[in-house]
Amino acid sequence: MRNLDKYKGVIPAFYACYDKEGNVSPEAVRRLTQYHIDKGVKGVYVNGSSGECIYLSVRDRKTILENVMSVAKGKLTVICHVACNNTKDSQELAAHAESLGVDAIAAIPPIYFHLPEYSIAQYWNDISAAAPNTDFVIYNIPQLAGVALTPSLFAEMRKNPRVIGVKNSSMPVQDIQMFRQQAGDDYIIFNGPDEQFISGRVIGAEGAIGGTYGVMPELFLKMDALLKEGKIAEARAIQYAVDAVIYKMCSAHGNMYAVIKEILRRNEKLDIGDVRRPLSSLAPEDEQTVEEAAGMIRDARAKYL
Repeated sequence: MRNLDKYKGVIPAFYACYDKEGNVSPEAVRRLTQYHIDKGVKGVYVNGSSGECIYLSVRDRKTILENVMSVAKGKLTVICHVACNNTKDSQELAAHAESLGVDAIAAIPPIYFHLPEYSIAQYWNDISAAAPNTDFVIYNIPQLAGVALTPSLFAEMRKNPRVIGVKNSSMPVQDIQMFRQQAGDDYIIFNGPDEQFISGRVIGAEGAIGGTYGVMPELFLKMDALLKEGKIAEARAIQYAVDAVIYKMCSAHGNMYAVIKEILRRNEKLDIGDVRRPLSSLAPEDEQTVEEAAGMIRDARAKYL
């Protein structure tokens, strides 16, 4: 069996970091990486959905990963999402990630054209082949990618010895159970939807990767600790509080990640810029929503930590 312990725990999805002109900011990337180290999370998931990957160039994504790795230095498990909407660029990012020593690479399926399963498998295997010494994680997020990981496609991908598991961001918790039962203990399933952190963990996910972890990591770390102690009721109370924060952040006019970045400024004194268009920046009417969400996080920390 493989040693998967480095993937078990709370792994925030890393946010894109920009300067005032909207360019990737190496300094902000390094600050955000150190912030995650200081918070005590297991690792980071770089250049994924929360990292606005589809709006970044290949060069942007390399710059972000280079600066994450310059600070992480073995203090964090680093999983880098490398998928682009073509195989060539994805392979370039995969090879680059391996050269920097990441723990794993990950990839969504190709989007826009609805490809048959054998084409998706070839795409993932071609990416994996460009990083032959690095673990590979399948990223299942059908509500955005438009393609779902099926049992047959998962079975085909497990023929690749570098495949270690699935980052499952589909909403049905049953999918986590299905993948876990199908693959067994030699693979890891990551819970994706933050709103079901404890549900996914209870039903079989041994790790968790999420887009809102970074704005309130202590709350997810506390849930993780309570689950390990078997204190489900206490973990559930925090889950409800976390979900309320997420619903509040999603109610803004601006994109949720614009809200998150503003909360990081207010609660953590951490400035990592805005979001990249076409994602929407905060509107003036979002001021109250942002402050309420920031206050809810502060209140939950005071109550549960």
